[in-house]
Amino acid sequence: MFETAIKWSEREFVHLPWRVERTLYSTLVSELMLQQTTVSTVINYYRPFLDKYPTVEALANATEEEVLMSWKGLGYYRRARNLHGAVKEILKKHAGIIPQDFETLLAIPGIGAYTANALLSIGGDQQAFPVDANLERIISRLYGLRKKKGPKLQKEISQLFSEGKIITNREKYSFRALAETLMDVGRVFCQANKANCSECPLSKNCMAYHMGNPLGYPLSGEKKASQKQQQLELLRILVKKDGKVLAYKKNESEWLSGQLEIPTFILESEDKKLTQYPLLNKSFDLALLKNFKTGITKYRINNFVAELSEAEFKQLGLDMSRYSFYHSDPSVSNYSTSTLKAFNKLD
Repeated sequence: MFETAIKWSEREFVHLPWRVERTLYSTLVSELMLQQTTVSTVINYYRPFLDKYPTVEALANATEEEVLMSWKGLGYYRRARNLHGAVKEILKKHAGIIPQDFETLLAIPGIGAYTANALLSIGGDQQAFPVDANLERIISRLYGLRKKKGPKLQKEISQLFSEGKIITNREKYSFRALAETLMDVGRVFCQANKANCSECPLSKNCMAYHMGNPLGYPLSGEKKASQKQQQLELLRILVKKDGKVLAYKKNESEWLSGQLEIPTFILESEDKKLTQYPLLNKSFDLALLKNFKTGITKYRINNFVAELSEAEFKQLGLDMSRYSFYHSDPSVSNYSTSTLKAFNKLD
């Protein structure tokens, strides 16, 4: 059933760097990177990350700050913390060797059911099945499982797999190749809102295709209420000295924790409970300032940029103990980098 699709996948995607010289560790890194991030983005970060942290021990012995800096650009920094926490546990309790047992993997902080099954199937080529939203959709269409998408359907698919009712004749397949193939099919042909069945190598055996309604599988779950976008105006102050930039390190409770941020203050916010940045008791003529727009979580941000000398900044009467001068290295946040670019002064 899957032979043609596997051959197609191996031919078309052999170049993906995480599919070259697979190890359990490289699979752990790639799977965490690929969660909620496109293949095209991860390609640019995967190899440099492994070059810097080639082993479980190397990554475990790095500081969280170093790991977050290396992760910069991939977003969703909780994944980086989960990865870092997992390898520290693996080094401490398993001598740096990633276990090949589902329950043992689940006991490791940062590793959930999907990642555990991915490590077993993709990393270890064992008969395991990593069910995420992508594979949920494909299996639902392939076997005609007309149920609502979500955790309950994913659990049912896992149960059907464990009972041998789907993915039969298992001895015929490499489960690494099978999992990779299904991911490729979902990315290229069997998308959530678009199904290219005429080109799909699985359509011959797909029940949803033969029923003439592939997009009807799985049933849509309950729609989440859309989150209201809230307007936020920030003032970002650029202070440069001897080729360095005045900045502070974000703490655990702040967005982009561990990264450096130039002095930033709230000018106006629809969310009166926002505490990410302090208010600044000084007025600026915003019409004279450069500005650029960004967004994070539920906020649409209009960033105003003021360039001040060190002496002018000190006159604002702020607590200077939080600020230091830093080089414009990769630890500087994307927002601060955008500010520097706004002045065409990025070192």
